[in-house]
Amino acid sequence: MTFFQHIHDRKNTRSVKWDTMETRYGIEDSSDILPMWIADMDFPAPPAVLKALHDRVEHSIFGYSFMCEECRTAVIDWQKKRNDWKIESDWLLFHQGIIPAIASIIETFTEKHDKIVVTTPVYPPFFELAEHQDREVIYSPLVVQDGQYVIDFNDFEEKLRDASLFIFCNPHNPGGRVWTPEELTEIVRLCSKHDVLIISDEIHGDLMIKPHRHTPLAKIAGAESDRVFTCMAPTKTFNLAGIQVAMIVATDKGKRDKLEKHALAHGSGMLNAFAPAALTSAYNESESWLEDMLTTISDNIDFASSELQKKVPGLRVMKPQSTYLLWLDYSRLDLTEDEVMKKLLFTGKVALEPGSKYGSAGLGYLRLNAACPRATLADGIDRIALALTNKNPN
Repeated sequence: MTFFQHIHDRKNTRSVKWDTMETRYGIEDSSDILPMWIADMDFPAPPAVLKALHDRVEHSIFGYSFMCEECRTAVIDWQKKRNDWKIESDWLLFHQGIIPAIASIIETFTEKHDKIVVTTPVYPPFFELAEHQDREVIYSPLVVQDGQYVIDFNDFEEKLRDASLFIFCNPHNPGGRVWTPEELTEIVRLCSKHDVLIISDEIHGDLMIKPHRHTPLAKIAGAESDRVFTCMAPTKTFNLAGIQVAMIVATDKGKRDKLEKHALAHGSGMLNAFAPAALTSAYNESESWLEDMLTTISDNIDFASSELQKKVPGLRVMKPQSTYLLWLDYSRLDLTEDEVMKKLLFTGKVALEPGSKYGSAGLGYLRLNAACPRATLADGIDRIALALTNKNPN
């Protein structure tokens, strides 16, 4: 596992995570601040992917590229092997990323002022994209039960009335919850009852912490799968966010035709020259890298959960069942979000994401990225502890 313990200097690489903190946090100098906020890993991509990309660069010509049948087969084989989900080649629509994919579905299948339901706290683009397209966002807050988020199905059904679309995070970001087949079945039942379409964002679906298993919503949906748009990508799994490649799985041909027409209308049908090589080498040759990485992440989560709760009395950790993200509940520390963020940035010299970013249901929480070498994680925990146990205003 030494591959995942080497510390790589990512500063001055045009990294959003490492090189944009001054702007994002409103500070003059971030050179001594440790970023543990945005969800990308401080691990190198799999060796097979690096080789495939090197080979592509060595070719030296970067003309227009397309996602070939080998790309489709790689996705199909991966889903069958990992999730026992059989998908057809025709169901796949390739996109530049999950966010533009979701945006295209919203624009294609809803109208201005339509109601779109989200269960908060949740990945911010879900409600931001809807708002930017003049849709009405309806919030159904998740509730904490036995230390994990669950859906309040009574409230959820009430919010579905007169809605056009539900945007779902499967598994959940930021809480890391892996939804059970029973919960997924109830989601499908209620959305079918109220004739609501579903976007299921499953970009974290490969990042399962044992013994948990991912269940694709469309696999559960059966005859109702035509109302589900599954969005997924290799980018979160293999730390390839900058490559920008994603897929929409849509079982209904009529809906696929509409999405393809939308892509043509917006000139968004073509991906970059590195996407085919990255995707195929990730899915076809990098499963062992993923398993080793997940072992590292699982160990990091155990370590961080224990150390944070030991060093910061009153802090509670929502231990994730998936992802490499920890959701930290500081509500018992008698601090406002503004006070917490100032302490973290100016006393601890560490950057986390404030919970309010994920909707008002996220107030009182912080999101921590644990996908880094153990030495980096330990340093980050010490910085958090220094900040949150310090009695000074900042």
